[in-house]
Amino acid sequence: MLNEIKKAQQYIFSKTDFTPEFAIVLGTGLGDLVKSIDVVCSISYQDIPNFPISTVESHVGKLIFGFLGGKKVVAMQGRFHYYEGYNMNQIAFPIRVLSFLGVKKLLISNAAGGINPQFKKGDLVLVKDHINLFSGNPLIGKNYPELGPRFVDMYQPYDKKWIELAKNIAQQNNINIHFGVYAGLTGPMLETPAEYKYLSVIGADLVGMSTIPEVIAANHLGMKCLACSIVTDECYGEIKPVNITEIIEVANNAQPKLCVLFEQFVNQN
Repeated sequence: MLNEIKKAQQYIFSKTDFTPEFAIVLGTGLGDLVKSIDVVCSISYQDIPNFPISTVESHVGKLIFGFLGGKKVVAMQGRFHYYEGYNMNQIAFPIRVLSFLGVKKLLISNAAGGINPQFKKGDLVLVKDHINLFSGNPLIGKNYPELGPRFVDMYQPYDKKWIELAKNIAQQNNINIHFGVYAGLTGPMLETPAEYKYLSVIGADLVGMSTIPEVIAANHLGMKCLACSIVTDECYGEIKPVNITEIIEVANNAQPKLCVLFEQFVNQN
């Protein structure tokens, strides 16, 4: 695994000497943050050795290097999911490569179903904790000390001070913000009404198909994390049919709020 990470690192360094401080993972329908970045270099995933390829609609599949909020950033314009057929190490691979580029701070966005009845479509939710309901995680198997310790304490997977700062930025910009626990499932199917009820009972406020493997890998690497979900469908009460087109539309409409939040957050860190 280390050789694969280093080959990807070396290829990226052959294309740019830009050394980002922040990495930003852009979720389903959330690629427009790139428009706010003063781009220095763009590299397609398919050109990077050992890098997975995005197969999901709205995931462009590029690393975007540049300046956002006056800080050096790299944005993942598209991520990878378990349901695409990738294993957990492949999903975590880009996060590990970004760490080898020097990144110590990670911002993650995602589209999620809202289980908490207080959440409405288009709302932003800062993730305060998660419940891993995937069938595995990217730390299973041989541990490499260069990546992190064998046993990782997940007492604070999402940095509490960062959550407080993000909350303050949202309030200053009149952005309605919530806090919640994110449950991660494999997908690609959405959940049944009984499954939504089960998730509510076990303490989940949100449900999605990403984020958790990335956050586990980032914590292993010693990276600080902030995650923000856009609620794209309401998964409580009388459950109504929904499709990916509607989910992407809701995410697109909420993008401007997320862009303001992330840009000002980066600027103040």
